[in-house]
Amino acid sequence: MTASPLAVAAGPGDVLQLFRTQPTLTRADVMAQTGLSRSTVNQRLDALLSAALVVPSGEGAPTGGRPASRFAFNSDRGVLLVADIGATGMRIALCNLRGEVRHERDQDIDVADGPSPVLTAVDVAFRALLASAGCDPADVHGIGIDVPGPVDFDSGQVVSPPIMSGWDRYDIPAWFTGRYDCPVLVDKDVNAMAVGEHRSVHPHVRQLLMIKAGTGIGAGMIIDGGVYRGADGAAGDIGHIQLSVSDLSGTDAPVCRCGNAGCVEAYAGGWALVRDLNSAGRSVRTVSDAVALIRTGDVTAVRLARRAGRILGHAIADSVSLLNPSVVVVGGQLAGIEEQLFAGIREMVYRRSLPLATRKLTIVATTLGPRSGLVGMALLLADSIFAAPRVETLIARQ
Repeated sequence: MTASPLAVAAGPGDVLQLFRTQPTLTRADVMAQTGLSRSTVNQRLDALLSAALVVPSGEGAPTGGRPASRFAFNSDRGVLLVADIGATGMRIALCNLRGEVRHERDQDIDVADGPSPVLTAVDVAFRALLASAGCDPADVHGIGIDVPGPVDFDSGQVVSPPIMSGWDRYDIPAWFTGRYDCPVLVDKDVNAMAVGEHRSVHPHVRQLLMIKAGTGIGAGMIIDGGVYRGADGAAGDIGHIQLSVSDLSGTDAPVCRCGNAGCVEAYAGGWALVRDLNSAGRSVRTVSDAVALIRTGDVTAVRLARRAGRILGHAIADSVSLLNPSVVVVGGQLAGIEEQLFAGIREMVYRRSLPLATRKLTIVATTLGPRSGLVGMALLLADSIFAAPRVETLIARQ
């Protein structure tokens, strides 16, 4: 039998990854998938069993002798807490250690209120979920927070966010220190959305582009099966690419919330639609109001939605030519006006992108809807908590 590449240095942490991705395994299964010897597999399993990361799970099918013992990842060893924070609302969840959502709730917030009020609201919701599940803070193995702004992934700090007043360089992980004794992972919301859609809906796709078309505009990228954040976490910020679109808009470049003029978001973001609808005499206060008006077939609202789709399509077309994704997924509140928005997106992408890049391209609406960020952040957190080096450290502390 040819040894698996895992056999070269497969420690307990590497073996645990097998259990995290499969329902149950026997010792023979682990040997076959890693190339490790029986004695080494026994050592790895003993370490995982002692740490309660793996637990017995019945018996396997008889093979002429005694049935083989089966083992499974102990996803109920503790819980994960996740918050998907948007501009005007958030979703909060309690998950098992696989990152599977068990309990969730949503509530309105204003991210511009600043970090302390918003994170306090997050913690209040966390405590309520823990209480309803019969858990306490000691059961929490990790916390995941995603936010609608650029994130320095290594430090967990938001950097120069256009809409998050008071959040610049704020140390989100440090805010939870003393409240919970666990790691805190912070990421950009659209990165989490990309992971949610990729792992749950398009698991066999290696290259995926996630577009968030909501109050603001952003993108998350799955490259070779993993999130691509760039050198400093700034990758995917297509909402603040500046375009010359006088042929599409017929107006001077509008000022964006970031302070520049002519950004994609300043033309096609949800807040820009609200602005333009009010300028056209339509009384709307929120992005949800704008979406509802567009759905009624209001001529002016539909025209503005289609224009937004074409302008957004400009930016997506350039991204498609650069990245050559197999799938472009569009989520966010504006995905709810699929008929109007997607017509403009598809028109510009197939007109402007390289033919080879669009030959097999699929452009679709989100399948998970508003839960994509929550689902993706839970999966990102579970991957981080149970990365092989962390598992080795956890076992060493037993």
